[in-house]
Order: sequence, then C-alpha cells, then structure tokens
Amino acid sequence: MSALAHPAGVWRRECVAELRRSWRLPQFMLPSVLTPAAFYALFTLALGKPSPEAAAASLAGYGVFASIGPALFGFGAGVAMEREQGLVELKRVSPMPPAAYVAAKLAAAVAATAAAITLIYALSLVGGVRLAPDRWALLVALHLASTVPYALIGFGIGMRMGGKGAVAMANALFLGSAVVGGLWLPSTLLPAWMRALGEAVPAYHLGQIGRAIVGAPVIGGTVIHVAVVIAMVGVAVVWAWTGWRRSPA
Repeated sequence: MSALAHPAGVWRRECVAELRRSWRLPQFMLPSVLTPAAFYALFTLALGKPSPEAAAASLAGYGVFASIGPALFGFGAGVAMEREQGLVELKRVSPMPPAAYVAAKLAAAVAATAAAITLIYALSLVGGVRLAPDRWALLVALHLASTVPYALIGFGIGMRMGGKGAVAMANALFLGSAVVGGLWLPSTLLPAWMRALGEAVPAYHLGQIGRAIVGAPVIGGTVIHVAVVIAMVGVAVVWAWTGWRRSPA
C-alpha cells in the first residue's frame, strides 16, 4: 500500500496541507496569534503593573482567550467559506475519511494557539510570573485543549452559515466569550447578569480551571468546572455532527 493510500498517510498529508494553507493566510492567522499577547501586554503588564500573582491569574484567562480565536475562525469562518467554494462537497465525495478533514483543521487551530500562548507566556515571565514545572505543564495542556470546545462550536456554525455570517458570529463569540467569561477581568468584577451569562460559555469554566492551576482564587469547585466543560464538549459534538449531517454543503 502506498504512503498516499495508507490511512495514516492520508491523515498526515491532510494535516500538513491544512497547516500550510493556514499560515499562508496571514490576514486571518496573525490577528489570532498576536491579539491575545498584545492585550495581555497592554491591559495586564503596561497599564496594570500587577504583582506576579495577579499576572499569573491574568495569564490563566488570556491563555484561554488565545485558544478561542484560532478555533472559531479556523472552523467557523474557514469551514463556511470552504462550503461556499465547494471544497467541503469535494471532501464529502472523496475517499478521505471526514474525520481527517476535522483533524487537520484542529491541528491548525492548536498550532496557532501554541504560537499565541508562547508569546503570552514569554510576556508573563517578564511580568514576574514564576510557576513550578508541573503547573506550567498543566497550564499548557489546558490552553491547548481549550481549542476543542470552540472548534466544535465553530464547525457547527461553519456548516450552517454562509461566509459573512460565520465571520460575524465568530467575532461576536470571540469577544463575547472573553468578556462574559471573565478572561479579561475577573468574573467577580462583572455585574451579576454578566456572571450568569458567562457560566453558559466554556470560556468561563476553562478560565476558572486555569486560575486553579496557577493558584489564584476560584469561583466554585474545580471539579465542577471540569465536569461542566466535559458536558459542554458533549453538547458541542452533537452540534458539530448534526451540522455536518444536515448541511447541504
């Protein structure tokens, strides 16, 4: 069996192709990578001049924020535009497993998230953040895994909406999740109605888990937040799957 026909080879080639395609579109990729780091540098380090503990707490939220953009824009806007171009229909009729298409998109989103959080982590070190190696490892794992729920949400949007509508929705969710999820400001500083709204989005619970990892105060139990995220991922899987099944492509 040739490398091209071998299932592992198909998945690998699709992932490589998607990574190359993504990084050749700097108008989409650069804002997703640079914006979270710029916001962290400005609002946490430059204006706030926080203590190392406060900078670490802010780092937990901004790392989640960094994962949302690549996931929503890569899956939501990207998939919607590919549907309009007929690429998704081509993928459907090809012998390539549909999961390879999704895996390639996820690989590109995770790669962009990795680049974004690397910049934020570097800035946090300048701000005096110091964590034990196991805390850093857990934080990296959380921030990379944070792409999953928003990738699934984005995929469902992309399979249901046109390109312009998906871009608008991705922007709204990108900024809205950051605000009501307490990723820019601690949720305790938000009005009660915003805190209640924030509990309905994955960003809030992911941010609270991140705060627990760095030793910052957490609203509620960490185990509960983990359980809620898992439940939300399950709902997002159904949302994404039904979008794939029902979309006319």
